[in-house]
Amino acid sequence: MGSLHGGVLCSIADTAMGFAHSSTLEDGETSTTLELHINFLRPVWDAKLRAVGKVTKAGRTVSLIECDVFDEKDRMVARASSTCMTLRGEQAEGRQLLR
Repeated sequence: MGSLHGGVLCSIADTAMGFAHSSTLEDGETSTTLELHINFLRPVWDAKLRAVGKVTKAGRTVSLIECDVFDEKDRMVARASSTCMTLRGEQAEGRQLLR
């Protein structure tokens, strides 16, 4: 249909939210996404996109993360939210972040 596939916007938002959540993690911790929701607000045809992720509520195990995706004219094209789980100990083995 000529516009950017929504899955691409979802991937961009998920990545930004993952980076935001990783900023709250201690050494030896990692995370996984439990749930992701996205609203597509306007079509994107040919644009540079900017995703801004932020931690809305950092919990010890479960956190709420949000992300707004903007085009080069600073128009919001999507808003996403994610529930992330912090993994520690055995759960985090083999999933360490490279820092």
